[in-house]
Amino acid sequence: MTDKENSNEIKSLLKAAIPPVKDPELRRDLWPQMLRKLDERPSRVPWLDWALAAILSAVLLFFPGAIPALLYHL
Repeated sequence: MTDKENSNEIKSLLKAAIPPVKDPELRRDLWPQMLRKLDERPSRVPWLDWALAAILSAVLLFFPGAIPALLYHL
C-alpha cells in the first residue's frame, strides 16, 4: 500500500468516524463571558496551594539533594 492510498484510507475512516458539524458558527460572542469569568477569580490563595508549598519546602529542607532535580524539571 502506498503512502497516498494509506492517507486516503485514513482520511475516509476519519470522515466516517467523526460526524460533520451542523452549525459551525457561534450563536454569541464568548469574549464578554470570558472577561466576566476572569473578573470572578478568587483573590485569595486556596489552602491546597499553601499545603503544596509547605510540602515542597519540607522536602527541600530535609532532602537538599532534590534541589538540582527540581531545577532540572523547571
